[in-house]
Amino acid sequence: MPLHPQVAAHLERLAAANFAALHTVSPEQARAGARHLTQLSTRNPTQVAEVTDRVIATGAGEIPVRLYRPLGVSDDGSAPPVVVFFHGGGYVLGDLDSHDGLARALAEGSGSVVASVGYPLAPEHKFPAPVEAGFAATAWIAQHAEELGIDPARLAVAGDSAGGNLATVVALKARAVGAPRIVFQLLIYPDVDFRRTNRSITELAGQYGNVTREAQQWFMDHYLSSEAQKLDPSVSPLLEPDLGGLPPAFIITAEYDALRDEGEQYGARLAEAGVPVVVKRYDGMIHEFLRHPFDDAEVALADASHALRAAFTLIRPAPASAVHVANTT
Repeated sequence: MPLHPQVAAHLERLAAANFAALHTVSPEQARAGARHLTQLSTRNPTQVAEVTDRVIATGAGEIPVRLYRPLGVSDDGSAPPVVVFFHGGGYVLGDLDSHDGLARALAEGSGSVVASVGYPLAPEHKFPAPVEAGFAATAWIAQHAEELGIDPARLAVAGDSAGGNLATVVALKARAVGAPRIVFQLLIYPDVDFRRTNRSITELAGQYGNVTREAQQWFMDHYLSSEAQKLDPSVSPLLEPDLGGLPPAFIITAEYDALRDEGEQYGARLAEAGVPVVVKRYDGMIHEFLRHPFDDAEVALADASHALRAAFTLIRPAPASAVHVANTT
């Protein structure tokens, strides 16, 4: 399909902003540009019952977490499920604020508490620091379920782009050690193959809002310490030899996204390993489309929310906790 007209208009605005080539600037300059871009095109914030910022102390250090509690979650007397969410940005960009709109929409749509994790960014914190922080935060959230007023038996991981990578790796690590129990993965155009050799990553680079080949390398150079790390399954989950026993997954891809093929390949490998998985490609869409006010973003968010609700419905909910401490903002 051709580009959706809303996407084409967005790309025209992006071109008019005349940002410098990403690989020619520092991480600090790139972060400032990304914040400006977020202000240029963001979805209207979804109303939720409360938003709480806190810093949790884990074995991987102190980690900021933002909790989104949707409206009406305790109407049936049960503790709500929780989605641990990791933002995108190539492990260099992005933060809790950049993905606030997406986290809000997922919380309200899925009827879940969304715990958005502010993992440490590269190059100040190279691999494996973000992975260790992401796993530590997920384990902490499961262990402190009563304090947070959530159901640890209904815990999912989710993320977009680099955050999708992190969600897959956290699921792999949880499988390896047997905890925490993760019941679902929502992978939004996940980045799961750092070899950068498939068709979409090469043919779509530098087009339709995708970063150039030089910028791809810029991100990897900041995140990794060596070329050999690209082949580590904790960097490239597509290279994990055995994907059996992982949680069911819903994978979102976009027609004009350079990460399209690897997300779809990961879904195929999950299916081959016997993991229930649905992969849906959104035609006419681009990378990061869920963060923009596109009609098809609303469709994808509804699909993702339905997938989360369906997964949580299969598990008997725990009674609501009497303990809930929150600083509402």
